[in-house]
Amino acid sequence: MRWRDGRRSENVEDRRGAGGGFGGGGLRLGGGGILVVVIGAWLLGVNPLDVLTALSGGGGTLEAPEPGAVAAPGAAPADEGADFVAVVLGDTEDTWSALFSQAGSRYTPPKLVLFSRVVRSACGTAQSAMGPFYCPPDQTVYIDLDFYRELRDRFGAPGDFAQAYVIAHEVGHHVQSLLGTSEQVRAAQQRGGEAQANALSVRLELQADCYAGVWAHHANRARQILEAGDVEEGLGAAAAIGDDRLQQQTQGQVVPESFTHGSSQQRVEWFSRGLETGSLESCDTFRS
Repeated sequence: MRWRDGRRSENVEDRRGAGGGFGGGGLRLGGGGILVVVIGAWLLGVNPLDVLTALSGGGGTLEAPEPGAVAAPGAAPADEGADFVAVVLGDTEDTWSALFSQAGSRYTPPKLVLFSRVVRSACGTAQSAMGPFYCPPDQTVYIDLDFYRELRDRFGAPGDFAQAYVIAHEVGHHVQSLLGTSEQVRAAQQRGGEAQANALSVRLELQADCYAGVWAHHANRARQILEAGDVEEGLGAAAAIGDDRLQQQTQGQVVPESFTHGSSQQRVEWFSRGLETGSLESCDTFRS
């Protein structure tokens, strides 16, 4: 992926190295708990603590961080990993600003917080094992860069474009928030039962995948960011985090009615659709 000459976003806040931790072992989940929690981490608009409680069946314990565990915003990103994130976020800002402008609207970019181990957000206190997440109340994406090592080593999805896909997916949730989609879905989830809530969550997540593809389509047309193998990296990342593959890894069986993000095939299909068409209209997962 050609990214080094890209514009760096000014909306990145680096809170890494601020210290902090969880006493008594912190989060304790048995049987591949980290993978299970990663599933919950990709839910939109849900308090991370609620996700942890639900996915652990009440068996996990998340203790409050020590006083002063999360420091004030740190210095601007300086290492290569943080630099990459700033470029990708900047590219999403340019792409979505142009698309919103074409539609006669104005795009308000999200902030992105880099953290290590633990972070406080408007959605609650989260641990890095949860993976990246978007918090609607503060319109901020949170990511511990160690997740990329998990993506490569545990999920078998290496590559810089795979990493960019993760950011673009979370920014896709921000776009949903700006368009009012996420609020409508949450209201519908509250009116329905668990099965309907899960089905709506799947559609929301698949739309964020599609929006990630829309970003890549327009970014490549405008700035030629893609190199040979990049598309395969992105598709590999989308497949790696499908509900069916994660459930098979963590519990040895697949339970489709409990899906919250969609199968590997669905995630690949919707990311591909956005990448091929570059059209928001093609991302209407709620009518397909």
